[in-house]
Amino acid sequence: MTRARLPGPAAGRRIGLLGGSFNPAHGGHLHVAETALKRLRLDAVWWIVARGNPLKSEHGSFGARLASARALATGPAMQVSDIEAQLSLTYTVDTLAALKAAAPRARFVWIMGADSAAAFHRWKDWQTIARMVPIAIVSRPGTRLSRALPFTRRFAHARLREADAARLAGCTPPAWVYLRGSDNPLSSTALRRAR
Repeated sequence: MTRARLPGPAAGRRIGLLGGSFNPAHGGHLHVAETALKRLRLDAVWWIVARGNPLKSEHGSFGARLASARALATGPAMQVSDIEAQLSLTYTVDTLAALKAAAPRARFVWIMGADSAAAFHRWKDWQTIARMVPIAIVSRPGTRLSRALPFTRRFAHARLREADAARLAGCTPPAWVYLRGSDNPLSSTALRRAR
């Protein structure tokens, strides 16, 4: 396997991974990244721009999506990665394997909004993903995290209390936490419709 070019230093660091199509990136993505950065006490958040999403029919230009993520993720702890394009990867499970191989001493945490968590059980090898890295789910407007979801049922035993969120990056997976907070209502779908 070709070695990934990482967006920043990794060894010994607590790094959140925010994957998405970012079609386009918007304030809701930034809200999720900043919430995780602060509440999980991470050193950095890497925005992983998906090469394509098998669950979506409209991807848009990879270059435009990468540029929109770079325009938004401007804080010193925010970096944007094109690892999926570098290595011709499509599935999160493979992207995580490549990142863990390239940075074995990093403490990665997968970050997603509650809207993405609702469909997590449709991702390829979602249970493997949950056993590869701890997961942080951040509240999103109009989406409540249901206890009836396949993910929340299957990994109910691995849930941390929200008050213990700062421990997540040091946990052995499976481990996850749900972070509630003020919601940012922006969505990529709404922004595309407004165009």
